[in-house]
Amino acid sequence: MKKKYGFVLIVYLIMQLSGLIGVPLMYKMGVALGIEPTRVKEMVPGYWLLISFSVTLVIVLLILRDSPKNRLERTAPMSAGESTFWAIAGVFLAFLAQRIAISIEMILGVEMGSENTETIVNIIEFVPVTMISVAILGPILEEIVFRKIIFGSLHEKFSFSISALISSVIFAAVHGEPEHILLYSAMGFTFAYLYMKTKRLIVPIFAHVAMNSTVVLVQYFLKDEIERMIKEAEQLQSVIAWLS
Repeated sequence: MKKKYGFVLIVYLIMQLSGLIGVPLMYKMGVALGIEPTRVKEMVPGYWLLISFSVTLVIVLLILRDSPKNRLERTAPMSAGESTFWAIAGVFLAFLAQRIAISIEMILGVEMGSENTETIVNIIEFVPVTMISVAILGPILEEIVFRKIIFGSLHEKFSFSISALISSVIFAAVHGEPEHILLYSAMGFTFAYLYMKTKRLIVPIFAHVAMNSTVVLVQYFLKDEIERMIKEAEQLQSVIAWLS
């Protein structure tokens, strides 16, 4: 792996752990400024996400300036027109992969719903600007780290299938929901395919941003309706399990 890639992974790891120090520090600063403690507790996670994601993305882009191209990028990229088609089609492919994964999880008895998504929606309710982190900054960082660096580095030595599988499982593991490893892996594999197909990182970035934006907006504005649908699906799942 290229040295610059290693630096990026270190910066990304630091970002993932930065909340352990940054959130308590911001909380103390908020209280010291005279803001009501409960209000500070509600606001700090959202603002820390925005700050940490923004700073990390800037640092990562600076590190990767003039970085050597990987195996995919050394080949001729797909034309702009075709790439645009795949960027749009990729959104539907990602949702299709997600739908198939959810269906398999239901068959396996995995509880529907994501704690990560629920937590993020709760944070956005207090700090709406957090949507920028979740819908735009996060996906860009993840595509750089998991597709360009991890998948790209693996693809220097291994086939697409092996490289995509390994990088997708790592992508899933980082989300911290082992019960949904199939769900996140399916999406990661789809984004890796888009990158391999077009040789342009902007394509999976667009698909990932569009997907996250859609999920966040739907969850934020239709939260109650979604919770009702999940409960009905879980009841149906219980009936099917009892009948079988």
